[in-house]
Amino acid sequence: MNRINLLDQKLANQIAAGEVVERPASIVKELIENSLDAGANKIIVEAEQGGAKLLRIQDDGSGILKQDLALALHRHATSKIKKIGDLENINSLGFRGEALASISSVSRVSLFSKAREEDFDSGWKIDVEGSVALKSLVPVSHAEGTTIEVRDLFFNTPARRKFLKKERTEFSKIDEIIKRLALSRFDVHVSLRHNQKIIYNLLPAKSDQEKRRRVGLLCGQKFVENSILINTERADLKLWGWVGLATFSRSQGDLQYFYVNGRSVKDKLVTHAVRQAYRDVLFHGRHPAYVLFLELDPSLVDVNVHPTKHEVRFRDSRFVHDFLFSSLYKCLSEVTPEDQFETSKDPNQLNSTFDLAQKMYEKKDGLFNQSLLSLANDERDFQGSSNQSDEFAPAEIQRMNGPPLGYAVAQLHGVFILAQNDQGLVIVDAHAAHERITYERMKRALADDGLKTQTLLVPLSIALSQSEVDCAEDNKAVLLELGLEIERVSDEALVVRKVPALLRDSDIELLMRDVISDLIKFGTTDLINSKQDDLLSTMACYGSVRANRQLTIPEMNALLRDMEITERSGQCNHGRPTWVFKSLAELDKLFLRGR
Repeated sequence: MNRINLLDQKLANQIAAGEVVERPASIVKELIENSLDAGANKIIVEAEQGGAKLLRIQDDGSGILKQDLALALHRHATSKIKKIGDLENINSLGFRGEALASISSVSRVSLFSKAREEDFDSGWKIDVEGSVALKSLVPVSHAEGTTIEVRDLFFNTPARRKFLKKERTEFSKIDEIIKRLALSRFDVHVSLRHNQKIIYNLLPAKSDQEKRRRVGLLCGQKFVENSILINTERADLKLWGWVGLATFSRSQGDLQYFYVNGRSVKDKLVTHAVRQAYRDVLFHGRHPAYVLFLELDPSLVDVNVHPTKHEVRFRDSRFVHDFLFSSLYKCLSEVTPEDQFETSKDPNQLNSTFDLAQKMYEKKDGLFNQSLLSLANDERDFQGSSNQSDEFAPAEIQRMNGPPLGYAVAQLHGVFILAQNDQGLVIVDAHAAHERITYERMKRALADDGLKTQTLLVPLSIALSQSEVDCAEDNKAVLLELGLEIERVSDEALVVRKVPALLRDSDIELLMRDVISDLIKFGTTDLINSKQDDLLSTMACYGSVRANRQLTIPEMNALLRDMEITERSGQCNHGRPTWVFKSLAELDKLFLRGR
């Protein structure tokens, strides 16, 4: 039988380093966080061969005192916390005192520093190799701040070195870390060099315009052009940043940056809330893009959940989830076609033009609105419309400069509406647009009418785990608000007595299991609303104008006006776009005009 032995301290450090030092990018993250915690205003990052050969992080922060320099390389040595109570109110990015010790155990480290508080003319340097100091402190010429050089990563653990990827891959990971940290602190000058080449030199961004420019440099100008600003508060929570339009969705979640009190996190609760906010507008399989910042009292969030500090735990997860979901959902729902046009037009002029167009439309007694009251068949959708005079003559269009989606000029193949605005050509999928308009009106009607429930003739018994039944019983009031009346009948079973009337024909058992799963994971659930919305979406689809239905000019214009005042009108119920735009410049290019 093998005996239990204490591990050699050096070996123990190398094993522990595996949690902190996964690859060069991990080192960059930990050291930049230390720089930010030290109050640095400028951080320079240099890498060679993807960071495997050399990483150098230089800052102008407060520096490290001479007597603390050697201690800084010991495990669990930190200036961030002193007692266990400090963990409940962490304002710093780092706090465990593991980074430098872990890094030095698997590489050759040189640490230079000059403390702001000391009167020495010089800074001080210490060299460490595999956690072993090679010599005592020596004086060096160094400005206030700290420089850390990390060479030959994993030189003493060749098995781990073999797992490093190609230079390009490892540098891309460093690049991503720099992006995340540069977005977290707009006030800090950040510079990145790789193999002597400057990649970024990001000056401090103070004004909104400068912040927008930094976001554009890091995330791409297209993201900035296709995003909307959000800035909202509730109780002790504040959410601000940039939210990508649904039309700017991506094939993968590679442009998603979320910060909690300046700390970059990848949290399941956050991800779920964001995806729920996009559910009505995002095409299947697509991912939203965003740069968002959540600010709250540090005592309301636990950052000491995982060694990477990517995950957090909120004290009131249900409240945070609801705040994120409702804020983003409202923000996305308020996007209008006008918001999606890049225009140099005077906003006051645009508003007055739109108001005039709206008044003219209202004179038509809400032609398209009235048609939507009847969803029985297509024949009644536009009754009486053919007798309406066309109030929007071409000359009048030119004189008014028209509203965002312009005015209809023709219908193509009984499917697409071709409209002209003052910037170019708007092409509308009539069925998709009508579907969204119908769907949103049905949702409002349901909300105004209130949630109706139906008592099951035969109560449904469901066998669950004890923890699931406990959760259901704890959230009994929440479930009742959702139209689900339940009763616990044993430790591992409950019965469902009432369900939402719209969902009476659904798989109630599966629905209950999914709802309870959401409550356990996120402290809240939106499945009931989601299921009802899915049903309404199907009804709206069948009740909308069909392809090959010939529309008159007034009917098409009425649809365009309705789109401009309907929430989420840029996408159909399935997330597909309802309209596209071609500028005059794009049209000129197609025909080589101006060459």
